[in-house]
Amino acid sequence: MEEKSVWRICRELVRGYWVSEEKWKARGLLAVVVTLNFITVGMLVLINDWYNEFYNALQAYEYELFWPLVGKFAVLAFLHIAVAVYAIYLRQMLQIKWRSWLTERYLARWMEKRAYYKLETLVEGTDNPDQRISEDIDQFVELTLSLSVGFLKQLTTLVAFAVVLWNLSGVLTVPIGSWEFHVYGYMLWFSLIYSVVGTVGVHRVGRKLIGLNFEKQRFEADFRFSMMRVRENSESIAFYGGEMQEVRGFKERFARVIGNFREFMRQTKILNFYINGYAQLAIIVPLIMAAPRYFGGEMALGGLMQTISAFGRVQGALSYFVEAYGSIAAYAAVVRRLSGFTARIEEVDGAESAVTSAPSEGGFSVRELSVALPDGTDLLKDCSLSLAAGESLLVTGASGAGKSTLLRALAGLWPFARGSAAFPADEKRLFLSQKPYLPLGSLRRAVCYPLTAEPPRAELERVLRLCGMEQFIARLDETADWSHILSLGEQQRIAFARILLVRPAWAFLDEATSALDEAREKALYAMLAHELPAMGIVSVGHRSTLFSQHERELHLDGAGGWTTRTIPEPT
Repeated sequence: MEEKSVWRICRELVRGYWVSEEKWKARGLLAVVVTLNFITVGMLVLINDWYNEFYNALQAYEYELFWPLVGKFAVLAFLHIAVAVYAIYLRQMLQIKWRSWLTERYLARWMEKRAYYKLETLVEGTDNPDQRISEDIDQFVELTLSLSVGFLKQLTTLVAFAVVLWNLSGVLTVPIGSWEFHVYGYMLWFSLIYSVVGTVGVHRVGRKLIGLNFEKQRFEADFRFSMMRVRENSESIAFYGGEMQEVRGFKERFARVIGNFREFMRQTKILNFYINGYAQLAIIVPLIMAAPRYFGGEMALGGLMQTISAFGRVQGALSYFVEAYGSIAAYAAVVRRLSGFTARIEEVDGAESAVTSAPSEGGFSVRELSVALPDGTDLLKDCSLSLAAGESLLVTGASGAGKSTLLRALAGLWPFARGSAAFPADEKRLFLSQKPYLPLGSLRRAVCYPLTAEPPRAELERVLRLCGMEQFIARLDETADWSHILSLGEQQRIAFARILLVRPAWAFLDEATSALDEAREKALYAMLAHELPAMGIVSVGHRSTLFSQHERELHLDGAGGWTTRTIPEPT
């Protein structure tokens, strides 16, 4: 799949919200923000006019005008502050609304069609999707609004103060030999040239920051994720005594963070030298340029101060990209990361299993089912079998033969499969992995997963007793990290409790009793047969004790071959 350009993705990200169901609220709020920024510029023009009045009064020693002009400034300053504060406040309100909308859409795209799973298993180069959704969307929205509204404000400032500066500049006469050249609005032209040169220079100096910002976020996320992995696997690491190996990994990832940041510091230092030198030079330049007219008596002190102020506003507006270059570099990096994440999601959208589904009368069957590895190596070829409702099948084979991959194909997770599978229409199916997933929250929530509506407490207590977990009934409403509190065997018994709550037509168990003793395993299978006699079971396992719990066997040889047989009843 051809990856979209960064700016095309940027355009699509921006456009989505403004044409969505919230478009009128968003556009109205944006209009208010823009209007307030226009008012802010108008207030700056009035304050600039005040400079002329105030400093002329000072120069003429007109004390009777001093306090009225101070009062006028106080009113203008108060209004400017109030408008500026609400312009930022309402922009932030728009920011949180836009971020909420965009986050909901990205979460939906990440979860739908199991993209979250495919990104981890099928596509390389998708680093830290959680950070893309959490941090990058926040930065994208914030920087889009601040840069775009800031640009619009500076453009308005440029137009307003360019007129003021043109009128204040007068005419500069430049004698060259016997010729005299007259430059009208010379300070405006100089400000324009000064700012264009500064913008080109800052891009040459700071362009490396774009790539460094991109890498900075990735290295930080990798370092943080390595520590999260230790939290998730703390017991295994403790048993292995792998602390030194983990510390070594931490140091390697942190070294990349530090190396990137040192280069970031160096480039930022160079950029700051340039920006601060540019800003300081802009203070003295208008004084030098206006000095001939002031000392020639063509301009009063108030006019000089007003000219300097207007020059600063025009130069600041024209130098917007110089001052905002760091933010622009960060914005370009954020857009690149989001564009890459979006492209990966679109790529895995097409990675669908070629196994077609059809309704059955209660049984389960596959026809000419083939399963392969990503490189094309066959694990199972043209397999056909049928099971009646309530029947049980044990899938066996050596490690790596493709048993778990077969279940992934039946669940629609594995794109390298073809054939057809028939399941009961409108009936639930439940797939259990070897290590059950326990969501954060209460034990009740963990037991009921993936149900969205919780069953009555009496039913929860009953299924926990049936699964030998009665000692946890009193802790059903306790919130904790249950994946670290419960042993793997207890977690697998929680998974069996879920079967009783969901009551599927077919249950697919991938080594779902590997952490249980044989007696407990036998008791749980017998419990399922008693509680859900019409439910069919397909199990993957290595234990010989599982044969007595199933009626048929599907054996995979790992090279595409397969055989089935009826398991004789134990004598």
